[in-house]
Amino acid sequence: MLGYRFTHYDKPNQTPFEKLFNIFKQLLPYTNGDFNEAIAWLTELDKEYKLTEPDYGIGDFIQDLKDKGYIRDDKPGGGGTVITAKTEQAIRQQALEKIFGKLKKGKSGNHSTKYTGLGDEISSDSRPFQFGDTLDQIAMLESMKNAQINNGIGEFSITENDLEVREKEHKTQTSTVLMIDISHSMILYGEDRITPAKNVAMALAELIKRKYPKDTLDIIVFGDDAWEIKVKDLPYLQVGPYHTNTVAGIELAMDLLHRRKNANKQIFMITDGKPTCIIEHGEYYKNSFGLDRKIINKCLTLAQSCRRLRIPITTFMVAKDPWLQEFVRDFTEANNGKAFYTSLQGLGEYIFEDFERNKKRNIK
Repeated sequence: MLGYRFTHYDKPNQTPFEKLFNIFKQLLPYTNGDFNEAIAWLTELDKEYKLTEPDYGIGDFIQDLKDKGYIRDDKPGGGGTVITAKTEQAIRQQALEKIFGKLKKGKSGNHSTKYTGLGDEISSDSRPFQFGDTLDQIAMLESMKNAQINNGIGEFSITENDLEVREKEHKTQTSTVLMIDISHSMILYGEDRITPAKNVAMALAELIKRKYPKDTLDIIVFGDDAWEIKVKDLPYLQVGPYHTNTVAGIELAMDLLHRRKNANKQIFMITDGKPTCIIEHGEYYKNSFGLDRKIINKCLTLAQSCRRLRIPITTFMVAKDPWLQEFVRDFTEANNGKAFYTSLQGLGEYIFEDFERNKKRNIK
């Protein structure tokens, strides 16, 4: 017997377009989706690292982007070039692969629990037929086998006592709100904290869309105020000259989750700073110098409200100041949630692991 024969495998080389496109997709989140700025950066990189081929230049790459539907003119006859929804999806896919790794193709849509019943997916467990079981649950081969054993094979007959049914796994859906801090401190001291947060949000959105399409994901940004954004807006997200109104963000998250009918609800919050702003009587109350008790107490009260509503808050703290961590500990204790003190490099892995862990949470 010859058996297996192994030979050396040479991975096919990328085309000039594919090589430039991979770099281009990484540049776009840093330029907040600005096509012209991303191309300018790509041109500078080409000058330094010789990315293009002798017969394929940046001009050819731009033309291919247009021909393939990745960019379009903002207005007829010129007036600027913008990326398309196809590019936005490609950026999310790249973020997913970079942060979470390539996912194995699997069944979509649901989070498993330990409960069985009228669910969505047939399991390998079986049991005797009971009144109220549906016909589609009957395991025909096992039932016919039982009939032959119990009644003989001379004259085939099958009774209720011969029937076996397959259990169905009861599946749950999860509603997640992802809160992203866009206060000025997210780019303070020369450290870009907003781009990793955007990449994580894009990867999480793509993960849910592909693997758990029955789940919901709402994305909130918060500065002086809080507002909802769409997934397609993430590449264009920018930090502003804002304080940190954590209270407004949580209130909006609670409102969004109140509209969702799923049993499992959760909030993920990415932040690097202390709450420094609330709105009182229609006016901003701000204190950027310290942990103002008026602001902190409102945050803790909301954390307790979420706890009573069984909405856990997981805080991902991308700063390591001891006095900020003390606030996060108090906030987490009030909510009975979780907190991770993580570097920017590990942010995606932490969120992915916590999201996957929460999938196994039981319906109470």
